[in-house]
Amino acid sequence: MPAVRIGAALVVSAALLAGCGGRWWPWGEGAGGEVTRSYPGARVYACDGGKRLLVRYGPENRYAMIIFPEREFRLDAEASAGGKYTNGRTVLSSRGDEATLQEAGTVIFANCKIEAAG
Repeated sequence: MPAVRIGAALVVSAALLAGCGGRWWPWGEGAGGEVTRSYPGARVYACDGGKRLLVRYGPENRYAMIIFPEREFRLDAEASAGGKYTNGRTVLSSRGDEATLQEAGTVIFANCKIEAAG
């Protein structure tokens, strides 16, 4: 009987997952899955290579949250450099509606511009 219960649970799980709709994947088509979370207050930047960068800025721009499909992480504002956020390894440079993200000195999101509201 336990095998029947497991099989039934798998069928129910598959049916529930198949019914999920309204998915949003801001990082391009077929890029490893879909995300159903929403990101209120996040800015969406369109970058070179068809990439998208999602950033949510904290109160008074004291920090920036970088939002990737698999994780989010915080970069703190550098007091001496307006528009520059870092955690010691990753650096977000933003000025007006443009941004660039570097990881260990390598630019991974270049020439990013705020996307027009669709």
